[in-house]
Amino acid sequence: MTKKTSNSTDFYDIDSLLKEEQILIRDSVKSWVKDNVSNIIEDAALESKFPKQLIKGLANLGGFGGFLPIEFGGSQIDFTSYGLMMQELERGDSSLRVLSSVQSLVMNTIFKFGNDYLKSKYLKKLAKGELVGSFGMSEPNHGSDPFSMKTNFKEKGNHYIVNGSKMWIGHAPICDIAIVWAKGENNKLAGFIVERGTEGFSTAKINKKWSFRASETGELIFHNMVVPKKNLLHITDNMKDLYDRLNIGRFGVAWGSLGIAMECYEIALNYTNEREQFGKKINSYQLIQKKLVDMLSQITQSQLLVWRLSLLADEDRASFEQVSMAKKINVEMACNVAKISRSILGGMGITAEYPIMRHINNLEALITYQGTEEVHTLIIGKKITGISAIK
Repeated sequence: MTKKTSNSTDFYDIDSLLKEEQILIRDSVKSWVKDNVSNIIEDAALESKFPKQLIKGLANLGGFGGFLPIEFGGSQIDFTSYGLMMQELERGDSSLRVLSSVQSLVMNTIFKFGNDYLKSKYLKKLAKGELVGSFGMSEPNHGSDPFSMKTNFKEKGNHYIVNGSKMWIGHAPICDIAIVWAKGENNKLAGFIVERGTEGFSTAKINKKWSFRASETGELIFHNMVVPKKNLLHITDNMKDLYDRLNIGRFGVAWGSLGIAMECYEIALNYTNEREQFGKKINSYQLIQKKLVDMLSQITQSQLLVWRLSLLADEDRASFEQVSMAKKINVEMACNVAKISRSILGGMGITAEYPIMRHINNLEALITYQGTEEVHTLIIGKKITGISAIK
C-alpha cells in the first residue's frame, strides 16, 4: 500500500478510484487557480468586485458547459470530472465556482430546451467566455418556492411582454444574456433568453453583502420587457422542468463546499506544524490533534458521498433527493471544518493573510444558496415518509 503524506486530505486513497483523465482535470484546475487566482482573490473580495480577466482563462480550461457535446462547445466530461473541477474552483473562491456552474447551467438549459437557432447562436460563445450568462429564477419574495413567482408574461403579436424581477442572481450585473422564467395564464411557466439591451430590461448590483463578495450578484428587472417569440426557450406546466435545472447547481455546491473544507483543513494542518506555544509545536497537543481528526473524518465522509453521487449521475440514476442530501451534508460539513480551522489559527484566522474568514462568509451564503437547508431537509423527508411537509 502506498503511504500517504501527512498533509493529504485523501485519507482513504480515493485517488485510486479516479481515472487518469479525472485526476488530470482536477490538477489542471488546481494549478490554474494557484497561478491566476490565489494572489488576487483576497483583494477582489475586499473590493467586492469579480476579476473579469479570469473568465477567458476559465473558458480555456473547459470550465463552461463541460457536459455538452464538443460540437456545442462542451468537452463531454463525466460528473466526477465536473465535480472535481467545482471542488478546485471553490477551493480558490466561491465566485469561481459560481461563474462556472451558472454558465454551465445556462448552457445546459439552452442545450436541453433550445432549437437549432438558439443553440448555434449562444452555446459556443458562452463556452468561450465571449458571453456571460445569468439564470433568473429566484425572486425577492420567492427563493426556494419558484411556483409562487410573480414575474409574468403575456403574449402580444410576435413577442411577449414580461414584467417582474429576479433577485440574488449570479452575474446579473455583468451578464450579456439571461435565462428568465416567468408565469403566464393557466400557471404556464416559460423560459426566455433575454439579451442585454432588450427593451424594458435592466440589471442592478447588490453592493452591501458580507458573503460572495468577489461574485457579481444582483437583480434582473423587467418593465414591460419585449421578448421576441424566437427567444422563447421552453414553455411548460410541469414544475419538475424547473427543478431539474437546479440539480446541476446543487451538485456543484456539494463538490465545491468540499473544496473549501479541504483548503481550510490543509491550512490548519500546516499552521499547527509551524506554530509553537509553551515551547512545543501545537500539533503535539491532544486537543489540536482531536480537531484535526474531526476535520479529516468529516472531509473523508463527504468525499465518498459525492464520489458515489457522481457515479449515479453518470448512469442517470441520481435522484434530486440524493443531490439534496449531498448539498445539505457537505455544506454543513464545510461550515464545521472552516470554523474549527479558524479556531486553530487563533487571531491569524480572521486576517486576509489566510482565506478562512472569506470561506466562512461564503459558506454562510451556501447554506441557503440553491435551496435552504430546511427545504432540502423536507425534500429528503418526503422521500423517506412519502408525505410532503411543504404542500
